[in-house]
Amino acid sequence: MPSEDGKLPAPAQTWNAERYARHAGYVAEHGAPVVDLLAPMAGERILDLGCGDGRLTVRLLESGADVFGIDASPGQVHAARARGINAKTVDATALNINAEFDAVFSNAVLHWVSDIDTVIGGVFRALRPGGRFVGEMGGQGNVETIIAASTNALRERGIDPAPLNPWYFPDTAAFKRLLAGHGFRIDYLELIPRWTALDTSLSGWMDTFAESYLSVLALADRPAFVAEIEAALASQFRDTEGGWHADYVRLRFKAAKEKGAQ
Repeated sequence: MPSEDGKLPAPAQTWNAERYARHAGYVAEHGAPVVDLLAPMAGERILDLGCGDGRLTVRLLESGADVFGIDASPGQVHAARARGINAKTVDATALNINAEFDAVFSNAVLHWVSDIDTVIGGVFRALRPGGRFVGEMGGQGNVETIIAASTNALRERGIDPAPLNPWYFPDTAAFKRLLAGHGFRIDYLELIPRWTALDTSLSGWMDTFAESYLSVLALADRPAFVAEIEAALASQFRDTEGGWHADYVRLRFKAAKEKGAQ
């Protein structure tokens, strides 16, 4: 179904736990400062919204907190459980929990959700009064050069790229309005440009994160498409040793549900 702005949803992204672990380990590594911002404490009940394979969730458990992870991918949930995490397959837009958590934590997830307004409302309800919501996501300008190269390559093939973009990368003003609109008090909100070394090639990054762009191409045509993007970006994103980087911009935030809120 089209969204309220008439835009059709991008083809669904699939999450293969083994592929994610091979190509995207750096995501959890860069999430460490977000855990520090959360400052989890022993005895707290914390919801990890989009726990993935649990690599970062383990950091929450080490604080002594009681952590529950949810993720829309059964494969990722299986991997999280293998790490000893209490996790369940739940879509973030279907969060139906009332005042059970002292904190909700989310890293590199919210830019993927299909209905961010519903998710933020669900997070607010899930928090106890006085609870906090801490997270990081892609923000305005995130991987914009990769997106531009991908959309140009699709247009050259006669394909409209607009419906294929799967991401929501807000600026600080838009996200502040969203949080405040659901009753959150915003304590911290910042866009952080982060030139990021990848654990993989640009091809591996595309396979892992840009599935919607590849999905409209025949399997036999995908290698040439990715090679074209790599050629366009190599001078900017490939270092002298052959390693690839990406122009990440992250939106990091801390918000709270006021103690008197219901």
